[in-house]
Amino acid sequence: MSQVEDHLKIKALNIKVGDRIIAYCNNKMQICTVKRILDNQSNVTLSVFTSEHYRSSVLRVIRFQGDALVDLVG
Repeated sequence: MSQVEDHLKIKALNIKVGDRIIAYCNNKMQICTVKRILDNQSNVTLSVFTSEHYRSSVLRVIRFQGDALVDLVG
């Protein structure tokens, strides 16, 4: 039986460290965990892990416009 996760849309400016978001990373849409917020002015720049298992995850940088709506995984 698969688990269905709820998604909530939030503005990119409201993203916090530890949030799990859905983003286009490594050429596919996937769940990413926010490690650090590098910039959150008019554009939001985040460093994220691409897996829940940190040993197998990859650290990537992604960017959003500040008013962009982002899927938050709940």
